[in-house]
Amino acid sequence: MDEGAAVTQDVRQPAGTGPQEPRLSGVRNFRDVGGLPAVDGRSVRPGVLFRSGHLAHATEADTAFLAGLGLHTVFDFRNADDIAMEGPDRELPGTRNVNMPLSDPARNADFWRTVRDGDLTALAAVLGDGKGAARMSASYRALVLERTGEHGRMLRMLAEPADPAVPALLHCAAGKDRAGTSMAIILLALGVRREAIEADYLESNAPHRRYRVVRGDGSTGTAIDPAVWELLSPLFEARVEYLRAAFTTIDEEWGSVDRYLREGLGLSPERRELLRERLLTEG
Repeated sequence: MDEGAAVTQDVRQPAGTGPQEPRLSGVRNFRDVGGLPAVDGRSVRPGVLFRSGHLAHATEADTAFLAGLGLHTVFDFRNADDIAMEGPDRELPGTRNVNMPLSDPARNADFWRTVRDGDLTALAAVLGDGKGAARMSASYRALVLERTGEHGRMLRMLAEPADPAVPALLHCAAGKDRAGTSMAIILLALGVRREAIEADYLESNAPHRRYRVVRGDGSTGTAIDPAVWELLSPLFEARVEYLRAAFTTIDEEWGSVDRYLREGLGLSPERRELLRERLLTEG
């Protein structure tokens, strides 16, 4: 999970790329979600919605590439502890950075301390027997239930008639959980098929997108005991059941995506239609 406080996630290592993707050395998990199909036959317009991990370690070349995207807004969902640990985003000329924390630094501090420093016995107590995966699913439900104000503000900014916040880049720490949920909400508002949203979400598991996990004792990657890594893996993998927990919460609490957007997030039908006209394209 990409809440800050517990495990350092270091991007300062060579990054591979997927087909037709930019080579970014200090930013992981970057992608344009353009091309994802909507139920009405349109698709997300390329070059308007991007997602990634944090920009704190962006190199000069990375910064030049990102600046070339013509971004209007970067939505940074990290909290104060994340930023203290990783550093602030590199500034992009002409781009507005909106810090919109989607997690509380103090929440679950003891849990993350155990993850960072705990031995096998302590980790098994908090993560074993499916507790790690259950905790992740619960966190996705909480993002839907407890962050309606932030997500509503994000959608209204994207749909602002006079000064829309697009093109936009969404990121948190690793670009997996908070950014993944927020991007999924935008895509739901656009009418993108759920299976396409899930497929994009799972792209965060690709080896060239993942961040290196550094524990409090300095162990990384293959240096982490396999038994420890088995316990930690639910926190650092994108699993479709996590995102589906968010979708199920929307369905259970509001009955439909339409009602969630309208009553939960305050996105009027008129603004939603404007958003779709702005971010979708034919074909």
